[in-house]
Amino acid sequence: MSESALRILVIEDEPDLALTLCYNLQKAGYEVATEPTGREGLIKAESFHPNLVLLDLMLPDTSGFEVCRALKTNEMTCSAPVVMLTARGEEVDRVRGFEVGAEDYVLKPFSVKELLLRIKVILRRTSSSMSEDSSEIKFGSLRINQESHQVWVEHEEIALTILEFRLICKFVLQKGKTQSRSALLSEVWGTSGELTTRTVDTHVKRLRDKLKGAGKYIQTIRGVGYRCQQTPDA
Repeated sequence: MSESALRILVIEDEPDLALTLCYNLQKAGYEVATEPTGREGLIKAESFHPNLVLLDLMLPDTSGFEVCRALKTNEMTCSAPVVMLTARGEEVDRVRGFEVGAEDYVLKPFSVKELLLRIKVILRRTSSSMSEDSSEIKFGSLRINQESHQVWVEHEEIALTILEFRLICKFVLQKGKTQSRSALLSEVWGTSGELTTRTVDTHVKRLRDKLKGAGKYIQTIRGVGYRCQQTPDA
């Protein structure tokens, strides 16, 4: 996928910052759309089909947390990684951002050059995780297609966020192997030390809930982390 074909939606109510982001993103070869409110951003996301969303946390009509949650629960937009932009750097805000599905959290003021590098890394990681293996993975009632980014339980398709999708792929592809919380933070989130293990626990719980009956395949290893059971009927 060429960079010129990638679309980025900027949901930001500060006109000068939105203009700066738009200019630099277009200069980097991306197709860009900007919206000043959460409501307009959600509407635009459904028609624009962004590959990534830059989301201001403090919007005039609603919280960026709520916008992110809405993006991640909508089947049309849930696969787009969300990068939150905010002046609020408290740990509780960062944790909440990741809990509602954000891929990254960037503090204002920030270097546009660094932001562009972060975007490039996220998009590359997203692209590679979706194209590593085009074959389907079957495990009991669970079926995963890595190329199309789709997951089914029995015959029902399950809408997952990118992080949730990477988690289930990680578990199933390494079934029987215990994954520590710190290893999951490093390999799935691409970070270490910045987040607490509660972030992993929250995402695993949400993933289990979405997978319904197939959620039982993910086992909790007390004091360590999680693993996918070796066989579906274990």
